[in-house]
Amino acid sequence: MELLKQKIRDEGIVLNEQVLKVDTFLNHQIDAELMLAIGQVFSRLFAENGVTKVLTIESSGIAPGVMTAMQMGVPLLFARKRKSLTLQEGLYTEKIYSFTKREESEVSVSKKFLAPDDRILIIDDFLANGEAALGMARIVQQAGAQVSGIGIVIEKSFQPGRQKLLELGYRVESLARVATLANNQVTFVEDNVD
Repeated sequence: MELLKQKIRDEGIVLNEQVLKVDTFLNHQIDAELMLAIGQVFSRLFAENGVTKVLTIESSGIAPGVMTAMQMGVPLLFARKRKSLTLQEGLYTEKIYSFTKREESEVSVSKKFLAPDDRILIIDDFLANGEAALGMARIVQQAGAQVSGIGIVIEKSFQPGRQKLLELGYRVESLARVATLANNQVTFVEDNVD
């Protein structure tokens, strides 16, 4: 997605060879117009998959997730990282290790929002080692539902996440595939997702 790649070139900050900071438009401040465009692309890419719900993890996946759900005309469901007083029982839970935060979180989804006949599109902001997407896929499996696909805003292709997901048979569509983060520059895997 050329619009996203240009935004990364213009505003992304390479912190090191493993970490790309995109807090001006995705992870802290949100560029709503860009998120709408992202939602339109994901909706088009997965239009034929019979998606009944979009699933993401709070918080950075919510903006692209809600725009995708809105374009598809389905609900957005997000896995919660912290349990609240209203979210204590009847949960699907998984432990997910965050590459960026270097910590493990237990994420939860209420059982009342996932049914065996659901076809779930997983949306996430980044794909590195695949832990978040795999954790969400395991939650979908716990419900007896089906993963219809995995949409990633920014993929770090030099890390093993994509390969892990593909080996398990998941369809993965990434809008910007980063080949390297070196010398304060981002290079992309050339593809034609737009």
